[in-house]
Amino acid sequence: MRQVAQNYRSGELVVLDVPPPACKPGGVLVRTTYSLISTGTELMKVSEARLSLLGKARARPDQVRKVLDTAVQQGPVATYRKAMSKLDSYTPLGYSLCGVVVEVGSGAEEFAVGDVVAAAGNEFALHAELNWIPTNLCVPVPTGVVPQHAAFATVGAIAMQGVRRAEVQLGETACVIGLGLIGQLVVRLLVASGVRVVGVDTVPDRCRMAEAAGAVACAGPDDEGTAYIEQVLDTTTGGIGADHIFLAAGGGSNGPVELAARLARDRARVVDIGKTRLDLPWNAYYEKELDVRFSRSYGPGRYDDRYELQGIDYPVGYVRWTERRNLQCFLDLLSTGSLEVGSLVSGTHPVVEAEDVYARLRDGSLHGVGHLFEYDECRMPLSSPGAHESSAATLPPQRNGHVRPQSAGPPTARAHSSTLQLGFIGAGNYATSMLLPHLAADPMATLATVATTRSLSAVNAQRKFGFDEATTDVRTVLDDPGIDAVFVVTRHHSHADFVCRALEAGKAVFVEKPLALTRADVDRVLAVVERTGNDRLMVGFNRRFAPLFTLLRQRFGSVAGPMSVRYLVNAGRLDPSSWYLDEGLEGSRFLGEGGHFIDTVSAWIGHAPVEVTAQQTSNALDLHVVLRYADGSLATITYATDGDGRFPKETLDVSGNGRNARLDNFNRATAWNRSGKNVKRSLGQDKGQRHMLQSFLQAVREGAPMPIDLESIVATTRVTIAVGESLASGRSVAP
Repeated sequence: MRQVAQNYRSGELVVLDVPPPACKPGGVLVRTTYSLISTGTELMKVSEARLSLLGKARARPDQVRKVLDTAVQQGPVATYRKAMSKLDSYTPLGYSLCGVVVEVGSGAEEFAVGDVVAAAGNEFALHAELNWIPTNLCVPVPTGVVPQHAAFATVGAIAMQGVRRAEVQLGETACVIGLGLIGQLVVRLLVASGVRVVGVDTVPDRCRMAEAAGAVACAGPDDEGTAYIEQVLDTTTGGIGADHIFLAAGGGSNGPVELAARLARDRARVVDIGKTRLDLPWNAYYEKELDVRFSRSYGPGRYDDRYELQGIDYPVGYVRWTERRNLQCFLDLLSTGSLEVGSLVSGTHPVVEAEDVYARLRDGSLHGVGHLFEYDECRMPLSSPGAHESSAATLPPQRNGHVRPQSAGPPTARAHSSTLQLGFIGAGNYATSMLLPHLAADPMATLATVATTRSLSAVNAQRKFGFDEATTDVRTVLDDPGIDAVFVVTRHHSHADFVCRALEAGKAVFVEKPLALTRADVDRVLAVVERTGNDRLMVGFNRRFAPLFTLLRQRFGSVAGPMSVRYLVNAGRLDPSSWYLDEGLEGSRFLGEGGHFIDTVSAWIGHAPVEVTAQQTSNALDLHVVLRYADGSLATITYATDGDGRFPKETLDVSGNGRNARLDNFNRATAWNRSGKNVKRSLGQDKGQRHMLQSFLQAVREGAPMPIDLESIVATTRVTIAVGESLASGRSVAP
């Protein structure tokens, strides 16, 4: 299918041929008929992408701070690799569309195939021929509303949320500063609400358009125009001033904020809807005691994964207007004729002309505020990939079979001269920055197929690392008899299921930690191993392969008695929107990451723990885990999320039999013994990913034992799960 995308590093804007998305539970697959170009938000994003790296840094100082914090903990090389990987990727455009439901996922049965719907979301309602839409970002289009107008619903919901934030009342007066697409819709909503409206914009045609929609008067922000608007407000309000000011302008000028204070009445409300500079002139805002409010996107529910992805609605008695109810309300207003958007449609363009359309909008040769993409229905599949159809962007003849091997058994060793065919399920930040660069450089490995949930993720991985095939259907990977090893690098809750399916298909399997989130899932994996005889399983516990770790362990030497180990992990806080924090689905944060540290300690000591005790601080931000080993060794892992991000992430200390060792964030290894002190430094941080992958590929190629035996992998996974059990029970737990 075709999708509009942009490379944020180069600024290149293209229409790509990408694999169509699969229909997942909790949503519907929608064939797009029209999608609306946001001439404000999208053009700002397109313009930012064309800036130099320095210009991008100036435009996004928040992202620069994140990069600097990452560099402190992970080192400059790893940070640079991650940042460039993210920049040099195709990103989607679009967030407002109208289309037809072609497939219904489980849990979304309120919709039916053939329903005409409007959809929202900058990760879902994209400029693409097919989109998967979660139920809470999708609403039916009432009879009588044409698809071109229904495509305005998302932008209409943004304007509507801004109007709701102002709490306008009949007979009041409002001023809208910025009469682009959002501003025009705000004007129409205010007029429909019985509010008198004036407007300000630098483009005369936009002023006339707002007046035609019911605004009392509109003018430019120059001295003459401002004086005219002040005169109109004096006449209209009896010298009081505007009750509400809506900032719907963008750009770096502070003029809109200053003008708002000038036109507002005493204790007026100023609502910021656009992305504009907000250096509030203190005296002007203080003297009038202006109430500054922000309007967040489409309404309550925005940026809440439980609402948007899991479909958990807010009770109407507590939250009357959610983003979905705003979408439906906007469409209802169109249906009854209370709102009109036909005059905003400035042009309709075939999606294949997207590059030219954005270029003309950017240079000003294409006028108007409401431009739509239209899609050729004849070219699109009517549903997501099924059992006998491929969703691949390219289909080499040797890779279009979908016959799942029955009782495949364990994979056999390959001849030393042949290359391994690798399949990837998932291609997120970790895979693309820490795994795939090493594999792509290995002449004995061929990257065969990559399957991801999002179409562009698969295409990005294919473009960067040379996969033969990109798809959104995991069966393309699992059912291909030519693939020797499957890498599972998806979100945590899916690991155990994909591992079982890949083992059953006779593949060698590499899975990122954790192997499983529950004991039942661990038992399920072991049952598959026993039933199939396929135990070719590796978990990505990379730290034990780190060069400085292995060197330090060698220099420490064998110890007759017990050892004491202290492992401080300064994990830091996550962004509140991170999927890692969804404990209901993904397990605790330690359950997702803690296996790394438990495996590292066990690799040092030489066997698995026999007892686990865990406690956490009263604010539940720091976790302390004590592991007891059969030889009397003790290890304490402190997993701290409340520390300073500038402090190194990982520090490992070991003592025993008159010796000490310290590993400082995989940058420096120090050993102390009777002979003195020995220090080894690394030019960059190396946590062992390359050596781990080499060991795994060699084992697969030669049919040799896996680099970490299955017993150790299972023990580490069970210990990690036992940490949560100890916290819950307040007692020590045997893994």
